[in-house]
Order: sequence, then C-alpha cells, then structure tokens
Amino acid sequence: MTRFQLIATDATARAGLLDTAHGTVETPVFMPVGTAASVKALDSQDVEKTGARMLIMNTYHLWLRPGPEVVALHGGLHGFAKWPHAIATDSGGFQAFSLAERVKLSEEGFSIASHLDGTRLMLSPEESMRVQGALGADIALQLDVCPPGAATESEMESAVERTTRWAVRCLATRTAGQALFCIVQGGSNVERRLRHARALEALPFDGIALGGFSVGEPNESMHATLREVAPTLDPARPHYLMGVGTPADLVRAIGCGVDVFDCVMPTRNARNGQAFTPDGKIVIKHAKYRHDLRPLDPDCHCSTCRAGLSRSYLRHLFIARELAVFRYLSVHNLTYYATLVRGARQAILEQRYAEYASDTLTRLGSAAS
Repeated sequence: MTRFQLIATDATARAGLLDTAHGTVETPVFMPVGTAASVKALDSQDVEKTGARMLIMNTYHLWLRPGPEVVALHGGLHGFAKWPHAIATDSGGFQAFSLAERVKLSEEGFSIASHLDGTRLMLSPEESMRVQGALGADIALQLDVCPPGAATESEMESAVERTTRWAVRCLATRTAGQALFCIVQGGSNVERRLRHARALEALPFDGIALGGFSVGEPNESMHATLREVAPTLDPARPHYLMGVGTPADLVRAIGCGVDVFDCVMPTRNARNGQAFTPDGKIVIKHAKYRHDLRPLDPDCHCSTCRAGLSRSYLRHLFIARELAVFRYLSVHNLTYYATLVRGARQAILEQRYAEYASDTLTRLGSAAS
C-alpha cells in the first residue's frame, strides 16, 4: 500500500516521500502522461532517463483498447508497458468532461458512446474501480464529475455532491492493496472547494487530488483558489493537482503545498515544435534558429542536449517532418520538467523556496519565445 512521509516544509511548500510497491518517489514530482500505456514518441527507457519515476495512464482509453483483461494478462500496466516504477491511473472522469457530446450523466455513472466505434458503455464508480484494479496501478483515482469552468452554480454544486456520493461507492469497491485518491471539485469558489475537501478528508482515502482546474477558468482564478485551498489539505496525505500545467504553474502550486502533478504539455508541445528551457519556450520552426549551432539548453543533461544536437538541426528535422524530432524534443521537455521539480524539492529542503520560486519565475517571464 502506498504511504506518504512528509520530510520538510518551507512556509506552505512541502518535500516528501511517496512509498509505493514499485519504489519510493521523491515529491514534489511530475508524472509524464502515458495515455495508452505509452508516453508518445518515447519508450520506457527514454522516459526513465529523463528522471521520471512515476507515470499516469488513462483508464478510459485503456478500458476501450486493448481492454483491462488484456493488460491483466501481462500482470498489469507495469508488465504491459515494461515500466518498473510507480504508475497512477485516472478514473475516466476527465474524459467524460472532454467527450461531453458523447456522454449522458446519471447517478449510476457516465453512459459514454465510444469515440472508437460508437458503442455505448457505462462507466460507473464500480466499473472504474474494477478497471483500475485490473490495470494494476499503484494509485487509482475515484470517479468524479468534472464540470467546465463556465458551469452554473447549480451545476457546480451538483458535481460536488455527486462526486462525494461516488467517492463512497469507489471506496466500497476498491482493489485491495491499491492506493485510492479522492478528487476535490468546486471550480474557483473557495468556500465550496474547502467544504468539499473537508467532506472527502473525512473518508479513508490515501491521497487528495484537486480536479477541475485548467478547464476554461482564468489562470489567475486557479492560482488564487489554490493559494486558499491547497495549504488547508490534510498534511498527512499527498496533494495532487490534476492536469496542470506550465512550468510557472508548477512553481506557484508547489509553493501552495502541492506534491504531485501531471500534464500532457511537455510531450504535446514537443510534437508541436516547442522546447522548454529555464529562459522560456523555444519555438523551433522560427527562422532565427536556422543557423543556430547551440543546443536547446547548454546546461541541460538530457540526451538531446548532451549529444550536441543543434537548434539548427532540430529545426531542420521539424520542418522536414522527420519523426526523430518528436523524440528529441520530448526527451528534452520531460527532462526539463523533472529538473524543475527536483530543484524545487532541493530548495524546500534548504529552506529557500521563496528565493527559488522568485528567481525561476523571473527568468521564465523575461524570455521571448
């Protein structure tokens, strides 16, 4: 069973250890997204070399294809993907949000018309727990209702109340030995977020996730809400901010007491020709890089930069649509994210997080893409 140990705090920033059956994860930690049991353009060894020690995979997509029974034949996702470290699986609630036109919501669960062939399937709390159990992740997430940022007050309240009821059902049908995190909803309304957090904290979950952010609300609203909510969460359990976000988002959220993150941004942006650096993003297709012989970041320890691959060469590959560039940029971006959270952790341990955050944000904000 997963266990969390708080090692150090600096104001509301936290450094900890998340013990799982597949190793101890140092927090703060960023989880690359392996939607279909694969981080796009990379193999497990590529991802491991970036410094990542925990992935998140997608319950909805794996439920549809290849099916949890196929994954279970391999002993679960660790054997299926040959990833030896920790794995979390989301519950499918966010996919119900993102595929809203295909979804009918009821108290039973989400009736979803498959995006593959239109077959209508029922994703209930019990089915989500069954699938995640068969997938064999170290950490499962409860099935939740994720309302859009522009939802009405009535819709927000309904989502919070239903998520709480579904939390109880998930706990009743969880797989033995698999950690289970609850998901706090409530939009940008601080009072509602706090109320929902207290209700879920009263239940025996192993960790607390904050969902329903970065779903259309202004970025300033998200950070204002995090500043009020995240520091109040049970300090004995890990705090997970779902689906967020930019390097600056991570730095600010760590300062609020968030321990765990995931986002598709490092790999999705890589496939769109964007590289993250301490001085901001590089848009590799820009003509100014045509004769640029420098690596993406001379201080980066990723295999792309260590090999000395120039911005000029990477630009050429991207313009020519050579597939190798997706791997080169994805490896670099994931290494940057892993380095960012590792630096944050060290700063917390040394009681200098405010300085680290200020310097990092200043440097990020001073750069042009």
